[in-house]
Amino acid sequence: MQSGEQRVLKRGDEIELAMDDAAFEGKSVGRLDGFVVFVDGAVPGDVVRAQILQKKKSFAEAKIVAIERPSPFRVQPRCKHFGICGGCKWQHVNYQKQLEFKHQHVVDAFERIGGFTNLNVLPIIGADDIFFYRNKMEYSFSDRQWLEGPRRSGAELPSNLESPTDRELRNSNFEIGNSKSLPAFGGQAGAIFLGLHVPERYDKVLEIEECHLQSDLSNQILSFVRDFARRENLHAYSSRNESGYLRFLVIRQSQRTNELMVNLVTFDDRPEVMGSFAAKLHSAVPQITTIVNTINSRKAQIAFGEVEKVYVGGGVIHERLGKHTFTISASSFFQTNTAQAERLYEVAKSFAELKPSDFVWDLYSGTGSIALFVSDAAKEVVGIESAASAVSDAERNAKANGVNNCTFLLGDLKDRLTKDTEWRRSHTKPDVMITDPPRSGMHPKVLDEILEIAPERIVYVSCNPTTQARDVKALCLGKYDLVRLQPVDLFPHTYHIENVAQLVLR
Repeated sequence: MQSGEQRVLKRGDEIELAMDDAAFEGKSVGRLDGFVVFVDGAVPGDVVRAQILQKKKSFAEAKIVAIERPSPFRVQPRCKHFGICGGCKWQHVNYQKQLEFKHQHVVDAFERIGGFTNLNVLPIIGADDIFFYRNKMEYSFSDRQWLEGPRRSGAELPSNLESPTDRELRNSNFEIGNSKSLPAFGGQAGAIFLGLHVPERYDKVLEIEECHLQSDLSNQILSFVRDFARRENLHAYSSRNESGYLRFLVIRQSQRTNELMVNLVTFDDRPEVMGSFAAKLHSAVPQITTIVNTINSRKAQIAFGEVEKVYVGGGVIHERLGKHTFTISASSFFQTNTAQAERLYEVAKSFAELKPSDFVWDLYSGTGSIALFVSDAAKEVVGIESAASAVSDAERNAKANGVNNCTFLLGDLKDRLTKDTEWRRSHTKPDVMITDPPRSGMHPKVLDEILEIAPERIVYVSCNPTTQARDVKALCLGKYDLVRLQPVDLFPHTYHIENVAQLVLR
């Protein structure tokens, strides 16, 4: 190969590659003669032997075959399931380096997508607790299990560093397609598995014996529920034939009040089964404060349903953020890292620079957590949310906390802001807008209306810096200046990062 000539890669080729940078979705980037190669499971600083999985015009994707020289940033993963379930993509990376990678992801998004230069990005706020930090875990039932079969001959990579694609290849002869080939539980042929889905596979679950994201108590509940289902010969719901009973196990655990909810999501209503389940579970784990049965009779595999039946306790738990207490029902949205959510909201409140005379609109207000958090510093806060259950929760939370200056409105933002002119006229123009949209960001019509309303200050909270950068670019091409950014890590060992942007009217 002559100097400057780029090697022609094709699928199946093996290459040696030095990993340079972290990329989004937990991958690392290496370059071969300047050509970009993304490698799942690699760490910047690694030198790896990798096999090309697919080749595109401007990049390739590869899997690790062997680690020739490990990165100094590698650490031993704590969880036995690491590298398989996909919940903690970066558990093998030093936490301080994780923070550096996430900080750089925010910078890259705003420079490359937003087109910004000379950014004022404040040092990322890391988490004090990097294990057992989640207040909610959702596990899936299935009649099909993701198994770890014998290793392929010649594979040099430890199993906890294999990519899902590699593992699928070596497991292909050992996957279980139906319950007939499984051992009997409860004296009858059949099987039920409880755990987490491996990446990009929703037809099988990996049996989880321990998870380091929630408490040890959560692991005890997980084991009890699995054993109960097998003892009672209960079947997992299958969307293939629309039959079965058990769908999801959701565990919600308050970090400030020590309240604990177990929500069993089922396909239909079986009071005799749930009565026995609730009694035995509560006896085995008396720390549980409420047990709920959510019934979802639809085909969609989601942990929400049409009916919630309470078997133990009041059907809710409570959590504190700042000086406010929030009621959390089985279907409520609530930030999954309580301590870091509080820091995130403190940043949002600081960036709002509120005065006692300020009117605030809180877009995508959810259950009112941000609105209530900032309410003591403003004259009035109006929250707008499209989910009726969330609006009800927000109103209940405001009343329970004695907050009288918050109003919550039901409606899609692009309709409320663009079509409901009567509503617009009846509310005072906001001095500050706080927006916390979903990962997809804000609708273009919402951005247009924000530019027309032109509040003095905008605080944009986002769980996706790429769509945030796109939206902030649109606002800054209009009437705003981007003042500063503050990344906050709510999800250690994952590639996810929350980011807060402060914008001021020009």
